[in-house]
Amino acid sequence: MEKIAAQRKKSILVIDPADNVAIALKDLKKGEQCFVDGSDPPEWIPLLDDIPFGHKLAIRTMEKNESVLKYGEEIGRMKTSVNKGGWIHTHNLYCERGGGK
Repeated sequence: MEKIAAQRKKSILVIDPADNVAIALKDLKKGEQCFVDGSDPPEWIPLLDDIPFGHKLAIRTMEKNESVLKYGEEIGRMKTSVNKGGWIHTHNLYCERGGGK
């Protein structure tokens, strides 16, 4: 039982149930498995990229121009498609509010 609890130790945070991204609570390495307890059903996601502390990762596959939801709100849109477990940052995310596309 302790092993399962240790494996589920939070390494990512889903802020709102509507979110399609999670936040890395530490530096994460490609190939690691992260437990998403905010998903229905809860699941393990293998990471496709190294993800620095504080950055976002996709908790489901997202298509080009799809809204990125954090805090239950749109924070931007995808420049490209990203598979579940991929890194979300300025290289593949844009925000029309600031005019940067």
